[in-house]
Amino acid sequence: MDTTALITKFKTTRNATEEICKPLEIEDYSVQPIVDVSPPKWHLAHSTWFFEQFVLKAFKKGYTVFNDDFAYLFNSYYNNAGERVLRPNRGLMTRPTVKEVYAYRKFVTQNVIDLLTKNSSEALLELLEIGINHEQQHQELLAYDIKYILGHQPTFPKYDAHFVLSEAQEKQEFISIEEGVYEIGHKRNDFCFDNELGVHKVYIHPFEISNQLITNKAYLEFIEAGGYQDFNLWHAEGWDFINNNNIKAPLYWHFTKGKWHYYNCNGLEAIKLNEPVMHISYYEAFAFAEWKGMRLPTEFEWEVASSKFNWGALWEWTASAYQPYPNFTKADGALGEYNGKFMIGLQVLRGASIATAKNHSRHTYRNFFHPSLQWMFSGIRLVK
Repeated sequence: MDTTALITKFKTTRNATEEICKPLEIEDYSVQPIVDVSPPKWHLAHSTWFFEQFVLKAFKKGYTVFNDDFAYLFNSYYNNAGERVLRPNRGLMTRPTVKEVYAYRKFVTQNVIDLLTKNSSEALLELLEIGINHEQQHQELLAYDIKYILGHQPTFPKYDAHFVLSEAQEKQEFISIEEGVYEIGHKRNDFCFDNELGVHKVYIHPFEISNQLITNKAYLEFIEAGGYQDFNLWHAEGWDFINNNNIKAPLYWHFTKGKWHYYNCNGLEAIKLNEPVMHISYYEAFAFAEWKGMRLPTEFEWEVASSKFNWGALWEWTASAYQPYPNFTKADGALGEYNGKFMIGLQVLRGASIATAKNHSRHTYRNFFHPSLQWMFSGIRLVK
C-alpha cells in the first residue's frame, strides 16, 4: 500500500473508532462490569498509545509524548513496553477524563500524519499497517464491550442500529468436501497477522459442512430438550463451568413473560427464530453439536470449505486449539507478544462478524478466545 492510501486508511480507521462511541453518554465511558470488558475510554486511549509507542517514539525525531503517565495507564499486555495498570483495574480510572483522551487521540493522529508526510520508509509503513489493524480489532472489542455494559443495565438501553444480525435467507444444505492434501495459511502479499503464517499442507478426510449457521430456533430446541441439564453432552470442564456459573442459555437471553427475549442494540426484544444464534461459548457449541450427532469443523476444514458458503455474520467456533503453524516465528521485542504468547488453552474461531471492520476479514484470519467466553459475536456451524 502506498503512503497516500495508508494515510487515508489511517484517518478512516481513527474516525471509525470514534463513530462507534458517538451514541454513548459520558457515564458509559469508564465502566468495567467484568474483567473481560474494558471501558470504552480505555480502548480509545490504548489504540492511540499503540501508535505513540511503536510509531511516533520510534520514528519521529524529537517527539514528545502527550502525557508521561499514559504508557503506564494504557499499555495492555506488552511486557517489553514497561509496567501497566492491571487489567481488572481499568475501570477504576476516572482520570484522565474522556475529554483528555479525545485530545490525546487528536494529538497522536496529527503527529502520525505529519510524520508520514516526511517519512515513507518500508519499516514505518509496515508498523503503521499493524497499528491500523490493531485499532480495527479494538473497534470490534468496543462493540462487544459496549453491548455488555448496556446489556447489563436494568433498563436495557438502546445503543444504535449497528451490529444487528439479519435472518437466514437460504435453506440449510450440507456441502461435500473431498478428501485430500490442502494448503493452509496466508499466501497473498497483502497484510496478515503472524499467526496466519507459515503456509503448510494438511490432509483432510472427506466431510460435509452446513451452508448455514445454527439459528435461534434450532438452539431453542436444544434448550427445551434439556441440553443444559444433560452432562453427557458436555466436556467435563464445560459442565463444571455452566453449573458453577448458573448458565442456562446464551448470553443476553432472558425468559420473561412466558417467552424468551434477548438484548441487542435495539434494546430487549422477543427472539427472532431465524437469526443465527449468537453469544455462544465453545462449551455450548460443542454440547449442541453433540446433541445434534454432529461436530464442529476444524479450522483447516473451515478454511478449505469457506469459499463454498457465505460467512462473516458471526465468528465461528472450530474444534482446533490455538497453536502455532509450522515455521511460525515471533517478531523481536514487544510486537512479538502480539499473538505468540497466547498459544495455549484457547480455541480458534474463523470468519468475521457484523462488528468486524470493513476490509479487515479474510478466510485465513485466526481469532482466538477462551472456551468459556460468550461476550464475543460468536456462533455455530456444524459438520457431519
